[in-house]
Amino acid sequence: MSGTSRASAQGVPSGLVVVDKPAGLTSHDVVARVRRLAGTRKVGHAGTLDPMATGVLLLGVEKATRLLGHLALADKRYDATVRLGATTTTDDAEGEIVSTADTAGIDESAVRSTAATLVGELLQVPSTVSAIKVDGQRAYKRARAGEQVELAARPVTVHELVVHTVRREADGVDVELSVHCSTGTYVRALARDLGAGLGVGGHLTALRRTAVGGITLAEAAPLGQLQAAGSVTLVPLEEAAARFFPTVRVDEESAVAVGHGRRLAVDVPAHGPVAVLGPDGAFLALYRAGDSSDEAARPVAVFV
Repeated sequence: MSGTSRASAQGVPSGLVVVDKPAGLTSHDVVARVRRLAGTRKVGHAGTLDPMATGVLLLGVEKATRLLGHLALADKRYDATVRLGATTTTDDAEGEIVSTADTAGIDESAVRSTAATLVGELLQVPSTVSAIKVDGQRAYKRARAGEQVELAARPVTVHELVVHTVRREADGVDVELSVHCSTGTYVRALARDLGAGLGVGGHLTALRRTAVGGITLAEAAPLGQLQAAGSVTLVPLEEAAARFFPTVRVDEESAVAVGHGRRLAVDVPAHGPVAVLGPDGAFLALYRAGDSSDEAARPVAVFV
């Protein structure tokens, strides 16, 4: 990982930690461990992974925690295994089986053709055990308390869904696939919908996040490795901002204006923020386009 720095109890710079999350831990469990390693409580994560899931989890340390909400909006990539022939209460292997079906008539061509219908701009009904809030309370808390939870369909985009193998097992059919999707897409719901489309039900049995934006597993450190080292490796704020957002460099006068949270007369795209860099390349802030074509760009988050 280029431009990395070390953080330990002796000094706590700001930056991102890219962790390869192990199975069995919540995302908050990982945050708690990194807090101890980094020597600060100011640690958060972007994009929750369920306990059964593994792979890329982005954590922010110190000032980088303010980037996390924006980083969570990046596209994600996953490798997943779907078991056809059974539905569960949670749409994954952690839930109770609620129905089963004979998969003898399911062949690979049917799986592939049904999977193709799950690509593109979709209206997806999230899993009832998602973290979406219903009347101020997380849906999964209501569902696990025995309430009947009905969530509205939400627009998501599945850029690519590749079926790698279709393997017949004694109690169903396993489908190994890869997904490239927009933020907010539930792979558990894709597993459910694939099974429903084939008429036999389905649920997720394994999930590994392989990328968040342009940050991949190749850059992710296993949590055990970080704990053995007793420290964390950081992607500095400047590098993190430049990898997730377009950048614009300003002069000294504008840099002072950024520090006071003032608007800037700079060109920014309409679809999202840009990282504003000072004349020395230091990351100063995220700015977004004004509300009208003749309005200057406004600050989203200022880091100086």
